[in-house]
Amino acid sequence: MAIRIYKKTTAGRRNASVNLYSEVTKTTPEKTLLEKKRKHGGRNHHGKITVQCRGGGNKQRYRRIDFRRNKDGVAAKVIGVEYDPNRSCNIALLEYADGERRYIIAPIGLTDGDQVVSSQERVEPSVGNCMPLSAIPAGLTVHNVELEPGRGGQICRSAGSYARLTNKEGKWATLVLPSGEIRQVLLVCRATIGQVGNTDHNRVSLGKAGRARNLGRRPRTRGVAKNHHDHPMGGGDGKSKGNRAPASKTGVFAKGGPTRKKTKASNKRIIRRRASKRYGILRLK
Repeated sequence: MAIRIYKKTTAGRRNASVNLYSEVTKTTPEKTLLEKKRKHGGRNHHGKITVQCRGGGNKQRYRRIDFRRNKDGVAAKVIGVEYDPNRSCNIALLEYADGERRYIIAPIGLTDGDQVVSSQERVEPSVGNCMPLSAIPAGLTVHNVELEPGRGGQICRSAGSYARLTNKEGKWATLVLPSGEIRQVLLVCRATIGQVGNTDHNRVSLGKAGRARNLGRRPRTRGVAKNHHDHPMGGGDGKSKGNRAPASKTGVFAKGGPTRKKTKASNKRIIRRRASKRYGILRLK
């Protein structure tokens, strides 16, 4: 993984850097695993904008990813590692012994020619292998972890993320998540060995507005620059925000505000919440 920082030849290059994608070995996607991806510009089925500052961007096609890893007992060979415009991490193309091809999330260290396998039983805990948490030795790092058996991986799927399996007790496994949260997951849930690749994804600086528009991000107007009836922090004399904590147009706190329902059934499986950010009176409990 490498980042290239450009010389300050122009205003757009002054603060720009690019990802060299040194892990990528295959440049053309597998046609049988592509789907059309329609852009909605942040609008719902009524045509009303529900997500601000979305629209435009380069044309993309969706890659079908095998998050379930349910092809058990069949060895697969890594054909290549590819760039995926729909997610921050790279993806790896697998070819099974019976000829079927599938995409998976590419962990660190997985390269062309490697063999991976999925199983309900204990297999060698090497990078890319998938098995239930009950079969994974404690202390290893995992990603693409299921929250419900058979539903497919839901957590630790972004670039550089991983969870550490620390303990097994009864029918529950204890995981330490990247946010610092400690959570219990059923032992029958599956996970993949290793850490997700493309760890330097967050170090890339776009440098100019045009690269943001290519990603489908439209200009964003600051809340304090709006009128009082358009935003909670708008209006007033000067650039005052009225000592209010940063919030969205609908009043949802932007930095560390509580968003989780207090009556959610899985709350009892969270041993320790993630570290809270304190901005004024905001505090996660």
